[in-house]
Amino acid sequence: MNDGRYKKKRLWAVIPPWPVIGAVMILIPVFSFLTLVNIDRQKEQKTRLLVEKGAALIRSFEAGARTGIGLRWGDFQLQKLLIEMAEQPGIDYLIVTDPRGTVLADSDPLRIGMAYGQDLDLVKVANSETVSWRQISNSEGADSFEVYRRFAPTREPGAELSGPFRGGPPREETAPMEGEGAVPPGLVIFVGLDMGPITAAHEEDKLHTIWMALLFLLIGCAGIISLLFAQGYRAARSSLSRIKAFSDSLVENMPIGLVATDAGGRLSAFNQTAERILKRAAGEVLGKPAETVLPGSCRELFRTLAAERRLIEREIDCAVAADRTIPLDVIATTLHEDDGAFVGHVILFRDMTEIRRLEEEIARSRRLASLGSLAAGVAHEIRNPLSSIKGFATWFRERHRENLEDRETADVMIREVDRLNRVITQLLEFARPLTINRAPMLLSAVIRHALRMVDGDARAKEIVVETDLSPDIGEIPLDADRMTQVFLNLFQNAITSMAKGGVLRVSLGRRGRRDEKTVCVTVADTGIGIPEEDLHRVFDPYFTTRPSGTGLGLAIVQKIVEGHGGEVRLESEPGRGTKATVLLPF
Repeated sequence: MNDGRYKKKRLWAVIPPWPVIGAVMILIPVFSFLTLVNIDRQKEQKTRLLVEKGAALIRSFEAGARTGIGLRWGDFQLQKLLIEMAEQPGIDYLIVTDPRGTVLADSDPLRIGMAYGQDLDLVKVANSETVSWRQISNSEGADSFEVYRRFAPTREPGAELSGPFRGGPPREETAPMEGEGAVPPGLVIFVGLDMGPITAAHEEDKLHTIWMALLFLLIGCAGIISLLFAQGYRAARSSLSRIKAFSDSLVENMPIGLVATDAGGRLSAFNQTAERILKRAAGEVLGKPAETVLPGSCRELFRTLAAERRLIEREIDCAVAADRTIPLDVIATTLHEDDGAFVGHVILFRDMTEIRRLEEEIARSRRLASLGSLAAGVAHEIRNPLSSIKGFATWFRERHRENLEDRETADVMIREVDRLNRVITQLLEFARPLTINRAPMLLSAVIRHALRMVDGDARAKEIVVETDLSPDIGEIPLDADRMTQVFLNLFQNAITSMAKGGVLRVSLGRRGRRDEKTVCVTVADTGIGIPEEDLHRVFDPYFTTRPSGTGLGLAIVQKIVEGHGGEVRLESEPGRGTKATVLLPF
């Protein structure tokens, strides 16, 4: 410690005062010049702000006068408009004069008829659109900033105006008076702005600028002195800190998982994405052997790297839990220093679950599109002969009405033709493009209508129907016929799955919070349920577990609900029942 203090004192002793004095002598004129420039800029900004404010007020009054002209206002209304504008904060006065300086309108009505602005070339001002300004002394308070220019409420001077606002004297006064020339056309408007608040703010900004200049001067001097002590050390340390912070942030927040080991096989890096994918916390695994922490597939990669010492790219199935395996796209390699010394291994991996799901969805969509096109063609070819077969069976039944056996045979033929026709109708409905005709409708009314249609089937099987339809759900835009078809299919599937004496529960409400724009319809039954291996296939066309089913009901349900921008979810437990949830946005 003593040696350290001695070194510091010695360092102070060897530093000459001239660099510090020279730095101060350089900084003082620099900061003084910058301060003066800043103060001048603020003054210019204040002037420009006041000029723009005055010009805007003039334009506003001209616009108000122009509106008054269209409404056939007289002098009283225009004078009143001028007084009301002058009452706004920051405005000292508003004056309108003719080119001789005679006040035609004033925010102080007592000054009308007096002379004002005769020290200016008012004739020139009245014939120019240029905005001018000057500073007027005010003995009662802060000075007034006066903005003035030609006052032109109409395109043609004097058009549609009467009285003093004509842009010149009345017609009977246009002739020269004794000893005087004629009053030239045109008007001049003066706007007096209160400089008090802006001047105070300017003084405050000036004081603030001076203090900031002094503060920066002190900071600059301190910085130069500090650089004399540790410029090189600070630069190196700062650069190293930035690089480390950048690399740590990059590794931790990169959208792919990263796992690295040191030369001894212990985990040295485990970023957030790796935590999320492998379901392990970095604090629990860092510093531990990779062989005891990582899943078997990842450990095998490390063994392959140790044996082959090359870049490995492959897709693997990684078991992250006892009952869960996820696909990973993996890149693994070894790490070496510049001299070739082995440092460790690194694995980069990405969860491919969503990509696999999207690929399956695309493949499924392609299959369904092809199947739909094929089915539509086949259905059209079958429907035409069916009409002939039904007609022949009807004729056969009527001809052999007296023969009971032949009549029953004909009835069977007609029923089967009708069943085939229903299947073909569903097939065509599924194959053709879906058209949704939305109209505001109470969803509870649609549900009750569909329940009435299946009431007979439910009574026949002694099924109890329980409903919980929230009255808070108002009208939402939907296709009533299509949604009736959706609920009919769901209700019929539920009734079919239940033996005698089951329960069908139907509920309607909001999803989650009351402000969320989604309604939820739940259809639950106490039927036989759906096996887990079949649950992901129930929305596929022609997949059915019932001997008499067509396999198109749920596929059509999904298509209609998705056409409304919603989704269908299915949950089932074999032996305990099935719950279908329809989510619709509104």
